[in-house]
Amino acid sequence: MTTVIVLIAAPEGLRGHLTRWMVEVHAGVFVGNPSRRIRDRLWDLLATRIGDGQAILVEPASNEQGWAVRTAGKDRWRPTDFDGLILSARRRNRPNEDPPLPR
Repeated sequence: MTTVIVLIAAPEGLRGHLTRWMVEVHAGVFVGNPSRRIRDRLWDLLATRIGDGQAILVEPASNEQGWAVRTAGKDRWRPTDFDGLILSARRRNRPNEDPPLPR
């Protein structure tokens, strides 16, 4: 099964490093079939160097969906287990909500 990595607001150099192992099909979206060892090493590199950006990795897994998700960096999106299915949840932003009243 194919591995997909998505980089959002990534520091320079990370995209170039990924192109050694995967194909960039769109800006920041990488697709390939690296071995588990290579995939884990790439993830370690991404997780430590992503900074204020975000990295998302979709990889093969032996579960009902057939894939699993890893995320690193700012949590714009995060994988959430919903009755055995992994869904992507976005942090809720409430700009129109009034701040609490002072006491």
